[in-house]
Amino acid sequence: MKPGSLRAAGLGLLAALALFTPFRAAAADPPASWLDRGYHDLYDLEFNQAHRAFQQWEQLRPEDPLGPASDAAAYLFSEFDRLHILESELFVDDAAFEHRSRPAADPLAKRSFDAQIAKAGGLIDAALARNPDDFNALFSQVLVFGLQCDYQALIEKHDLRALSYAKQGRILAQKLLSRDPAYYDAYLAIGVENYLLSLKPAPVRWVLKIAGAETDKETGLAKLRLTAEKGHYMQPYARLLLAVAALRDHNQEQARALLEGLAREFPHNHLYWQELAKLR
Repeated sequence: MKPGSLRAAGLGLLAALALFTPFRAAAADPPASWLDRGYHDLYDLEFNQAHRAFQQWEQLRPEDPLGPASDAAAYLFSEFDRLHILESELFVDDAAFEHRSRPAADPLAKRSFDAQIAKAGGLIDAALARNPDDFNALFSQVLVFGLQCDYQALIEKHDLRALSYAKQGRILAQKLLSRDPAYYDAYLAIGVENYLLSLKPAPVRWVLKIAGAETDKETGLAKLRLTAEKGHYMQPYARLLLAVAALRDHNQEQARALLEGLAREFPHNHLYWQELAKLR
């Protein structure tokens, strides 16, 4: 079994929105509400509204790479929804994921995604040239790595390339957390890698460790819980990942409780309701 299978590609998907600026920054800066609106709409699968919110943020803060990076996320997850990539069977059923077909990507969506990724990259480089410790730029870079990982894993099916992007994102997350452990959204990237790669057979985990991946299940779940309890932009996503973990462990009660909370918060997201219907 090659390293770039379910856990490698799943790592890309689940880390796609892995790191954003922390809530304390948003609370001190009212215009950041556009980011809150954008991510709420993104989780609610209201992608046109998410684009408008993120583009409002770009107009207010044209130097901030988080704006175009977030808009790129909206393009990518709109494609995931159109192609039914986010259905839980792909992540709970290993065989279904391993034998998935390559989806037919929308060329226009890909061009828009690439344009926003490139725009974010230029702003990241400029910000880091001014200040190598610009946390917002570093967060934006992690997001870009995650989005590129997602596209390679789940649309292009280039799993090893996806794993490389995910590893770079996790390393940046660790760098940020070493300087400020209160960036709770950042724990998601570490949690995802450890949990998903821990599901590999032991020989494959050994190979992944040699390659520098982290593969401890309990560490992964602990980091996901930190984000689910104390994160902001990534809190709903961490709760979803914990629901997927509960489904894999056949803990239907925990999965149901998590999904019911998400369904109430994001009523237009049909995925939550579909999963609840299966549990019932």
